[in-house]
Order: sequence, then structure tokens, then C-alpha cells
Amino acid sequence: MQVVRLAHETDFDGWRAAARRLRLAGVGPPDTLWTVDGQASLFAPSDLSEDGPEGQSTPTSTSAASFTAPRAFVDLAQRVVLHRSDERFALLYRLLWRMQDRPQLLQVASDPDVLLARQLSRDVDKAAHKMKAFVRFRGAHDDQGEAFVAWFEPAHRVAELTAPFFRTRFANIRWSILTPDVCVHWNLVELAFTPGADPADAPRADELEEFWKTYYASIFNPARLNTDAMTKEMPRRYWRNLPEAALIPELVANARSRTAEMVAKPATEPSRRVVKAAIRNSRDAPWEGLSATTLAEVTAGVDHCRRCDLWQDATQGVAGEGPAKARLMFVGEQPGDQEDLAGRPFVGPAGQVFDRAMAEAGVPRAETYVTNAVKHFKHVLRGKRRIHQTPTTGEVSACRWWLDAERRIVRPRVIVALGATAAHAVFGKATAVSKVRGQALQLSDQARAVVTYHPSYLLRLPDEDAKADAYAAFVHDLKLAWNLVA
Repeated sequence: MQVVRLAHETDFDGWRAAARRLRLAGVGPPDTLWTVDGQASLFAPSDLSEDGPEGQSTPTSTSAASFTAPRAFVDLAQRVVLHRSDERFALLYRLLWRMQDRPQLLQVASDPDVLLARQLSRDVDKAAHKMKAFVRFRGAHDDQGEAFVAWFEPAHRVAELTAPFFRTRFANIRWSILTPDVCVHWNLVELAFTPGADPADAPRADELEEFWKTYYASIFNPARLNTDAMTKEMPRRYWRNLPEAALIPELVANARSRTAEMVAKPATEPSRRVVKAAIRNSRDAPWEGLSATTLAEVTAGVDHCRRCDLWQDATQGVAGEGPAKARLMFVGEQPGDQEDLAGRPFVGPAGQVFDRAMAEAGVPRAETYVTNAVKHFKHVLRGKRRIHQTPTTGEVSACRWWLDAERRIVRPRVIVALGATAAHAVFGKATAVSKVRGQALQLSDQARAVVTYHPSYLLRLPDEDAKADAYAAFVHDLKLAWNLVA
């Protein structure tokens, strides 16, 4: 039995050197015990050491052939050692040992060891993402002047991994991030690392936290609240270090009433100058030859558009929403009942499915532009209910003028067509979702397109298994689109 005592919890270099030595010596995984210096297993025989049983040195086997590990394995191992699993070093050595006979082992996704290693790697990546999102600095002073200090408890040992991100993000201020594992410091010149700290070492709340709370409350959108998605993206384990978390219970409790107020409240009007221009254009000239140059002009123009007859029964036109230079654009079919009342796209039931899938796919909706192929709600009345009707080809063609204006202004890198009507509008011809779904397609304006299901389609599926499969495919397509943007 060989006992390898590594220098610290993330000692990848020490593990790699020991693993190479043991493999060349022919010491198999069952005969190897991995531990961190000072934390040897209570069940390990006391006379074991890195030199071998009973003081015998580990054979170096000069005749053993040298070997190299695939780069993919090295990259995977560097992530896995940051995990808090006690089995991580043994798992990696087991994989390295098995690759003697199966060099392509990492490509076998169903293998239990490969599956576990990739899961540990994903956990580490997720912990790094959470650290980048949820570190909150507080003001402090020392003998060098103003500095900013944060306390954070990452799920895994990712402080050193994420340090370059914070160095780039906050290059012009002095800061420290304290964690139980290691502390990271930036002095405007270089990064430094010191042993882990205690929560008591972090400064108390400062005046900036009230501003942060005000900002968070102002951007909290009750119409898009999905508590499951929110707690998945912002796990409760991080709340105690987030000043805005104190507001969440009240914001959630008042979400329903605030949503009703938002729906009842009339949409924000564009400026008088823009509205007058839209009315004049709709009255005095056909739209040919005119060109909207801003999203405000599109919004005003959509509300006064008479290119087809759908405006007569709709409450208002619903233009797109999002940054003027978003890299990713989503195109749906048309506003629904709630969108028609609120004057905003994707705020109804389909919008809730859309938001949940976006959160699972890791796509920040606030960084995307969301619109529809047709800007007015097409429906028929059945009693007091307004029942959705699919737009005709002529109505899609008439409204494509506005979609083209949005594409020209926003200039997205990737456009996601949600459903057949949206695909028709994006490509200018009838397009079957089943034939092109989940592919990266090239558009004439150099953008790329992805066609997928419309969220309302997922709501209509009666079979639960089919619904789950379609939803998983939908999330996969959203991830594909976001990866194409990068």
C-alpha cells in the first residue's frame, strides 16, 4: 500500500508527479491511498508512507515505458482537484491507470468514472460562475487608503481559479476576497494569495449597500418571477452574504399584486416627436422608402402601423424589448393576450416557460433582444375570452418590415426563431421546424440562425414524457445559440 501525502487540498502538481511515479512503478489504484498532509485517514496503517511499506522504497522501474496523458485529461484533472470530494485524487488516478489499456476512455460518456469526473468538473465550473456573480465588496480603509473587501464561501475551492476574472474586472481598485480556503488580494500591480480567513475578518455593511438594494429592487421584475429558477440560479446558501437577499421575501410576496398593476398600467409612451412622425408616416405615405433608425421609432411606428388589419382588434402594437446592440435576438410568433395588455413581449404563460428555460440554459435575458414576427395580437372572441389565431402568410410578410428594421438596428450575431411563424419571418419563406431545429444556419446579413420550438408549443403538449423531451431539446437549443454568440 502506497500512501501519498499531498501538500494541500488543491495540489495538482503534487498529484501529477506522484501519479506519474506510481504508474511507472506499476502501483495500481487499489494499492494507493491519497491524502492531504496533516489529514491522513484514521484508518490508514501508521507505518505507511510515500516510500512504501516497511520502509522499502517505491520501485522506480527504469525499464517502464514513459507515457503522456491526453491534454483533455489534464484539463479535466485541473478542474476536478478543486472539488471538495474526498475521492477526487483517487478517482483521477484510477482514470489515469485505466487509460493505459483504453487511451480513448474519456470519450466513453457512459463510463462511471468518466461520468463522475465530468460531474465534479461541472460542479467546479458552476461554483466559479457563482463566485463571479455573488461576490459583494464592502468599503474599507487601511494604511494605504481606500480598499474593498468581500467575504465569500464558495461551494468548491475556486478562489484562485476566479482571481484573474476579478483582476480584470476591478483592475483600478485595491481589493481582497476572503474565503475559508484562501484569500485573494489585488494591489493594482499583482495578485497575492494568503491562507484562508474567518467571516469576522470581513468588514461590516457600508453605505453602498443601501444603493445596491435600491438598484436590485428597481430591476426586480415581478411579471417574470419564477422562484424555482431564481433559487437555482441564486442558491440560498449564498444569501447570507448578499445584501439584496434581505429584500427577496418581500419582493416575492408582493409579486402577484405588482404584476397586476403592471398589466393594468398603460405602456410607456414614446416621445411626442416620435409619435407625431409615426402618425404622419402612417397617414401620408406608404411605408416604402421610410426607414426607422432607432428602436424608439420602431416602437412608435408599430403602435400606429396600418400595413395590415390586425391593429383594429388589438389593444396596442407590441414591439421588441432589449438592448439596442444585443448579440442575441429571439423572434416569437406574435403577442399573446397578456402581452397585448402589457405592451411587452413574452410576459404571459409562454414567457414564463421561456424565462425558466433561459435560466437553465445560462442565457441572461437582460442581454438579449426579444421580439415577435407579428406585432399585433390576432385573436377571435369566444365569450369574454380572446383565443389566439395563427397569423397568415400575408400578415407575416406585412409585419416583416418592422422585424427587418429591428434586425438592422440591433444587428445581432445570432437570431433564434421560436416556431414556424418566426422561422418564416426570419428566412422569408416557409420553414419546417422539425427539419432544421437545433442547427446553426447562415443568414444573408452574416448573422446566424437557430430554429427551435415556441414556448407555447411546450405548454400544449398533452403527454408529460413528450413535454419533458421537448423542453430539454428547447433548453439545448438555447444553449447552442448562446454558445454561438461567444
